[in-house]
Amino acid sequence: MKVLFVGDIVGKSGRTVLKRQLGQILQDCGIDLCIANCENAAGGFGLTPDVGQEILAAGVDVMTSGNHIWDKKDVFDYFREEPRLLRPANYIDELPGKGVFRVSTRCGVNVTIANISGRAFLDDIDCPFQTIDRIIGSLREEPPICIVDFHAEATAEKLAMAWYLDGRVSALVGTHTHVQTADERILPKGTAYMTDVGMTGAFDGVIGFRSEDSIYRFKTGVSRPLQVAKQNKGINAVIIAIDDETGKATSIERYSTIK
Repeated sequence: MKVLFVGDIVGKSGRTVLKRQLGQILQDCGIDLCIANCENAAGGFGLTPDVGQEILAAGVDVMTSGNHIWDKKDVFDYFREEPRLLRPANYIDELPGKGVFRVSTRCGVNVTIANISGRAFLDDIDCPFQTIDRIIGSLREEPPICIVDFHAEATAEKLAMAWYLDGRVSALVGTHTHVQTADERILPKGTAYMTDVGMTGAFDGVIGFRSEDSIYRFKTGVSRPLQVAKQNKGINAVIIAIDDETGKATSIERYSTIK
């Protein structure tokens, strides 16, 4: 089984390139399941129902998210309507949405997708290590095939989680920084890992936003609204091959349409 995980979709630029390129990627690479992080998909911050449906229509099977998913308030009702949209499981249960979704892939294999958030430099929410323990403990499939989106800022926190979960999940990939890392590997017990998948959007800017807005913020110490960049659009992703019989990853490969 082959899984494509698409890096954080940033605004209209990200959605535009996703619609243009994703279908061909799925076909050319023989993808059985497509997951994408969508927390920045609506105007660069958050998600709306219309944007979510646009992403699903482009070929994404499951949408994960992170701390910015709460920025557009109509997402609260959307969570109740769309089970294919996940939010980090370690936010409190009183919030809408779930952090786990079980899907049957195009090749008929059952896969669990889990979404958790780090705490270093992010919101002070429930412990992601204890949360993922509970999720793994609830899996009933044998072997359990589980892919985790760890939405986190700190590389050390992501690496710690990867070693903690080695052999217990099929793959753990990081999101949030919007910069694709070059450290993809299969850990000793069969878990695929990559610190950050990167982003989908305009690359002539600063992590998907206009460079002049970020430069102003860093030069002056004064924030002003970030606007989504528009030039040099592309997709960062990762392709993970998983053995259906064992649930272990057999390969992980960076993918990018940016030249």
